Amino acid sequence: MKNKSVQTEIDACYLYRVLAANEKDEAVANVFRQMGEIEQSHAEAFARRENISTENLIQPSWRAKTMNLIGRLFGYDYVLGALMDTEKSLSNAIIKTKEKNKMALTGTETNHVKILWSIIDNDKELSGAQHAKFETKHRSVGGNAIRASVLGGNDGLVSNFSLVMGVAGATTGQQGVLLAGIAGLLAGALSMALGEWISVKSSQELYENQMAIEMDELETNPEGEERELALIYMAKGIPEEQARKMSSEIMKDKTHAHAVLVKEELGINADELQGSAIEAALYSFFLFTVGAIIPLAPFFFTNGYEAILLSVSFSAVGLFLIGAAITLFTGKNVWFSGFRQVLFGLVAAGITFGIGKLIGVAVS
Repeated sequence: MKNKSVQTEIDACYLYRVLAANEKDEAVANVFRQMGEIEQSHAEAFARRENISTENLIQPSWRAKTMNLIGRLFGYDYVLGALMDTEKSLSNAIIKTKEKNKMALTGTETNHVKILWSIIDNDKELSGAQHAKFETKHRSVGGNAIRASVLGGNDGLVSNFSLVMGVAGATTGQQGVLLAGIAGLLAGALSMALGEWISVKSSQELYENQMAIEMDELETNPEGEERELALIYMAKGIPEEQARKMSSEIMKDKTHAHAVLVKEELGINADELQGSAIEAALYSFFLFTVGAIIPLAPFFFTNGYEAILLSVSFSAVGLFLIGAAITLFTGKNVWFSGFRQVLFGLVAAGITFGIGKLIGVAVS
């Protein structure tokens, strides 16, 4: 059985090769191929350290194959986003571990994230337009979208499963359970959609306001903004003279200067403002609904304890699949994560069923 570190590198190598094979832009595909080669060298190094044979080393796990399937179905931007998010998480984990153990940071902790941009910067065949295209692809979709799908379905399933069991415990009437379940589904889905819309819209409005203020400052006090930009570069370790030259050159083009100041001073990525609040709301509504319909479905064609048992069975399967899907990001054991999710869901539903039973008895 392969060491976990070796398998992680193997999966990364496999996914970068998949991205390269499905990338139409040859220069960007070349970046992916180089990243695959780097990950393979990491895998071979780990394998030698653990005395694992390096022959036929590239054998991806089911997680990597599942990510490839997601790419085929929904587009390979999702794979790239998930892959880069994983590398960021690993880098952050290394940094936190070193800080906890009071170990010195060497700057190599984020190499897996930085190396991609280093390759892009050093690749003479990759133009500025292609660099921008690559960065947009990387940041637009990916791991967050897949995570949102899993968590949205989980919220709908757990909340409506608990609600349905609570009402089923209080009354064996099919109509009462259906009414409560449908109401819970709609209320939860609409709440999720509205919350997502407000979140996206408020963030966009906040950033747009900050960007407008930055443009006003740029027009009314360009000298001050130039000094400010130079100080930002100096704080990053760039020598003072070079920092002042860089800021002076940037300030010659107001539009470019504004974009740089927004990114460097405010930390705002303009590409993230292009997302649709309505699209995000509809996405959340749909995902919550998919999860919420699972425990409710049996009550459409049966009632009583038969419907309750079917609801529990359907929900348990759904919870297990959600727990298994989460391991795409955590790398944990599928059975452990799946059954843990089932346990938590059943405990929550069991509590509401018991409370419903007590209330039903008291009312009757």
